[in-house]
Amino acid sequence: MALLLGVDTGGTYTDAVLVRDDETVVAAAKSLTTRHDLAEGIGAAVQAVLVSAAVAPSDISLASLSTTLATNALVEGQGGRVALIYIGFRDSDLETHGLSEALKGDPAIVLDGGHDHSGAEVRPLDEAGLNAFLRAHGRDVSGFAVAAQFATRNPAHELRAAQLVAQVTGLPVSASHQLSAKLNGPRRAMTAVLNARLIGMIDRLIGRAEDRLQDLGIAAPMMVVRGDGALISSAQARARPIETILSGPAASIVGARWMTGAELALVSDIGGTTTDVALLRGGRPMIDPAGAQVGPYRTMVEAVAMRTTGLGGDSEVHFIAEGLRGGVTLGPRRLLPVSLLAVDAPDVVHAALDAQLRSVAPGEHDGRFVRAVPGQSVVGLSAREAALLERLGTGGVQPLGDVLRARIEQGALKRLVERGLVQIAGVTPSDASHVLGRVLEWDSGAARKALQLFGRRRTGAGNVLSNIAEDVAQMIVDQLTKQTCLALLETAFAEEDVSFGVAPDVLARHVLMQRGMAGHRGLVRLQTGLDVPVIGLGASAASYYPAVGDRLGCEMVLPDHAGVANAIGAVVGRVMMRQSGTVTAPSEGKFRVHLPEGPEDFADRTSALERLEDALRAQATADALAAGAVDIQVRVDRDIRTAGVEAREVFIEAVITVEAAGRPRVAGG
Repeated sequence: MALLLGVDTGGTYTDAVLVRDDETVVAAAKSLTTRHDLAEGIGAAVQAVLVSAAVAPSDISLASLSTTLATNALVEGQGGRVALIYIGFRDSDLETHGLSEALKGDPAIVLDGGHDHSGAEVRPLDEAGLNAFLRAHGRDVSGFAVAAQFATRNPAHELRAAQLVAQVTGLPVSASHQLSAKLNGPRRAMTAVLNARLIGMIDRLIGRAEDRLQDLGIAAPMMVVRGDGALISSAQARARPIETILSGPAASIVGARWMTGAELALVSDIGGTTTDVALLRGGRPMIDPAGAQVGPYRTMVEAVAMRTTGLGGDSEVHFIAEGLRGGVTLGPRRLLPVSLLAVDAPDVVHAALDAQLRSVAPGEHDGRFVRAVPGQSVVGLSAREAALLERLGTGGVQPLGDVLRARIEQGALKRLVERGLVQIAGVTPSDASHVLGRVLEWDSGAARKALQLFGRRRTGAGNVLSNIAEDVAQMIVDQLTKQTCLALLETAFAEEDVSFGVAPDVLARHVLMQRGMAGHRGLVRLQTGLDVPVIGLGASAASYYPAVGDRLGCEMVLPDHAGVANAIGAVVGRVMMRQSGTVTAPSEGKFRVHLPEGPEDFADRTSALERLEDALRAQATADALAAGAVDIQVRVDRDIRTAGVEAREVFIEAVITVEAAGRPRVAGG
């Protein structure tokens, strides 16, 4: 009987699980995620689960990986420095469609070129301008993104630009038409930029993970979970890392369904960095028709319809001074919990915390620490960023207040954190849980000291927030409950069959909704909440989520293996490949098939549709085979749009989608 290995790298923990192909969980194990080299945590978790199950590495028939790396990188603004080549658009489009914000100061150029909706060239590609741009920036970026106007109708200029990038720089290039077959050039450009930014880190993760599994004696092929929950090969994930955004959350939904058999439920997965909420309807996760959104970025990647919020066990705790009582809010940035850092560097952490507690006046950076992350790319750093990174040394822990010499350096530190070159430690909900005795895995003493320092801050009334660490801890946990409830309510309102005509975030926060959850009784009686179960997943779900169920007045389902749901979902999924294409009619009697290699014209509709379907069927099947699928089944969907003109039917366009699905091949199978 085949033994399948599922691995999930989360923001805090890396999970490993062994499942037999008769759908029995054999063993599960956890290890701390090692941010500087994720493969170390993967190796530790896999080794632990092998020992727990008492099986040999050679018994593993298939390995599959889900990861929050891409999702967390986008939420936290991390990734490599990239350059955008924007062909056939206007300069103003960079600002209008949010590309400048996504680039975060990375270089971009707008060039003449592009095609029209029928695939005809509008202007020749400005190759001279492109070559000059490549020579200027080929040494200070890690990759390029290319997006040309109507490239999904004719990719010639994107293909030529990609060819020149390879010739002049030798760097990776992400072409937008290879990531989505849909129109909307600016959003395809955004998708290409994010893909280019992720290539380096995903490539390193997969390469190191495969090496570590081989070192352990596991020779089975490795799969990766895509954002819609399907499996792809590791090579496919390396080429299109953007498709792994929401990989971890998608795996958790697959795992939730597998563990509970639920037909209708909200699934809420709390990790170290994010909380991911999605709806199971008819036992299947919904696919977002507008493309996956992570943080502020709306991509054109097919993924589970999910709301990802920067809220997790390791979320940064912010002090709110306004008002007489003050308060806290959480996220979206992840910090290293002080209680965890103290396990790695107990002497430095406790000495600094004790010194800060002895000080009469609280300091701006009390309870915060910083350390460099070795082995990361430093391409494109400014002089101030490079100097600050050099001051941090080679990974030693230092109090943040000892490192920052001027306020202006805070911007440089922020950019180093965004690049993944530096980690900041501070107070998090995980520290609060240690103080309350709910979790005892790390250094509770360090957590208590850090919360005492946090509580010394003064509110708008001039009073300290609290002198009692437990009170501060409960305040933080209560805020996590509140923000989790809001995330669940927003998703529920967004997925209601009948719209309320008001934005989901407004409805979730509406005074009537909030008073109703508290059971308001007066002249008016209000009672509100969720009317579907919530499946709570994540290592800390059992600690935080019972209070969420109580507040929302709904059933809270906490499966036995809720803490490793992502790893389970990673290995029980199926391979599924989709290809889409379009046939248009640029003139009467002419039917144009838009193919990846360029448009082809036909004199009749039937021939054009058959040509497109054959091409898509061949590509989807080839992709599924390349992913390692067997027993492949193909499904074809035709969406033909016509219009009535003077009592006759006129063809407008057709979109054909082909889906090839099968189970992953196991070693020896």
